[in-house]
Amino acid sequence: MAEQLASNAVDVLPRGALADKLAMAAAEVRPLRVKLGIDPTAPDIHVGHAVVLRKLRQFQDAGHLVVLIIGDYTARVGDPSGRSSERPLLSPEQIAVNAETFTEQALRILDTGGERLEVRHNSEWLDMDMAEVLRLARTATVAQLVERDDFAKRLTAKQPVSLLELMYPLLQGYDSVAVRADVELGGTDQKFNLLLGREVQRAYGQPAQAILTMPLLVGIDGRRKMSKSLHNEIGITDAPEEMFGKMMRIRDEAMAEYERLLLAPMDARRSTGQQGAIEQAAIERGGGGAREVAPRSTDARDRKRALARGLVSWLHSAQEAEAAERHFELVHVQHEAPESVSEAVIPAASETVHLPGVIAAEFGVSRSQARRLIDQGGATLGEQALAPGEYDVPLSRADGQLLKVGRRRFRRLRAR
Repeated sequence: MAEQLASNAVDVLPRGALADKLAMAAAEVRPLRVKLGIDPTAPDIHVGHAVVLRKLRQFQDAGHLVVLIIGDYTARVGDPSGRSSERPLLSPEQIAVNAETFTEQALRILDTGGERLEVRHNSEWLDMDMAEVLRLARTATVAQLVERDDFAKRLTAKQPVSLLELMYPLLQGYDSVAVRADVELGGTDQKFNLLLGREVQRAYGQPAQAILTMPLLVGIDGRRKMSKSLHNEIGITDAPEEMFGKMMRIRDEAMAEYERLLLAPMDARRSTGQQGAIEQAAIERGGGGAREVAPRSTDARDRKRALARGLVSWLHSAQEAEAAERHFELVHVQHEAPESVSEAVIPAASETVHLPGVIAAEFGVSRSQARRLIDQGGATLGEQALAPGEYDVPLSRADGQLLKVGRRRFRRLRAR
């Protein structure tokens, strides 16, 4: 069981600790308490977060209790992991909004039934008095904290590191004390924090947690870790068509990583909950489930389509995955209009329609760029390509017609 639960993990520390924790839980006839903390520093989560959330789900399906901590208090400090400067502070109002959406999206992946999930907010225990803050501060030395790679690099470059940032790993460690964590999960960038959490637990007289670090999923650009700030993410709540299209943009060399971390079967007591049902249904219907993407197709495009179908089937449904694939085929392969096209309203009182203005408003380009697109033959109204300089057309010609700009942008013009 320990080997299955450790699958895909980069670090399982200390060596043998997970097996020891499992043996202890069996002897005490209780589930392990498996912790993950997420700071709501943005309103949405992406499939990079799904890597560690799937691992949490695997622990749930093996009968253990997951403690999902929404870091509404630590978000006020800002996690310095992977940062070359201090994070900007968020307002309490923005943190509260982010925390609500983070929780809702994370629970799409976790099993919310039964008694295998606790959702906690660390504001429950971190709003502590000064005596407790001082006690916590005594659990680590400055030398320990500045050994952290992020801090060491900044100090070497003579960039400032605030005392607030030095406190962050201690606050995260105290989370483990508050929920009495047996195991803590995180990305590889969290390794320092997770290890320090063991020291904080010992200082408070608790057994030290085992830690598992999971790989950081590369973004669709194929170069940097997935991040909303880098605009290379696939959101958990992206529309099916958008999710499918983004998956088709990932680099060929990243496909194996996406297959392994997002869609490979989780074998620790074969999933029987929502996640397992989704995977099994996808397998049976051929909709891109875990088993479909396992064979290494010689055609990278077909393999990528299977991967895209699998992800959309998992996070949406098989029917929406099929519709998303049809949309992709029409728009990106055949360059035809999709089955459903958004409308652009044009004033019914006008005798003519100024198309550069419509294109600029609908597709986020400047009017001069819109004129160039028309002049270069890149715009079609109905069945006819617009001629160079054909910027104004009669309302009667435009109303109800499909405006196509480039190969993939469409609007149905409606006079109102």
